[in-house]
Amino acid sequence: MARMHSRKKGVSGSTKPIEKKAPTWLQYKGKEAELLVVKYAKEGKSPSVIGTYLRDVYGIPDVKLITKKAVTEILAERKLLKEIPEDLMALIKKAVLIRKHMAVNHKDMPGKRGLQLTESKINRLAKYYKRTGKLAVSWKYDPERIKLQVE
Repeated sequence: MARMHSRKKGVSGSTKPIEKKAPTWLQYKGKEAELLVVKYAKEGKSPSVIGTYLRDVYGIPDVKLITKKAVTEILAERKLLKEIPEDLMALIKKAVLIRKHMAVNHKDMPGKRGLQLTESKINRLAKYYKRTGKLAVSWKYDPERIKLQVE
């Protein structure tokens, strides 16, 4: 698949196994995995960090295979999901850092273009989240206001 703002192809990554059932060697059950997800969410970890942590420390290759629910679904049930989704927040943090850089380096035109592309991605993703109901319809990306939330 091609990249969003260039004509380049993506670098291939790892693929998940074809078989969609929990491995036989796994010693954790669904409820135990859910409790671990909730525990790490209460510590302030994001869903992707929780998944990586469960994979590396506990040997759980995929939470969804065991619990039949994704990490975000488990967190949504327990009302532990953040107001702004994780991927959108990462883009917002990136835009804040670029704006901070642009305040010092006014003539950085590639930086200015990077900011435009990042904010385009933010607006596109926000539009999707509003449509799917994961973000309030009244939510609007305002760089000055959102900078206070991030910092």
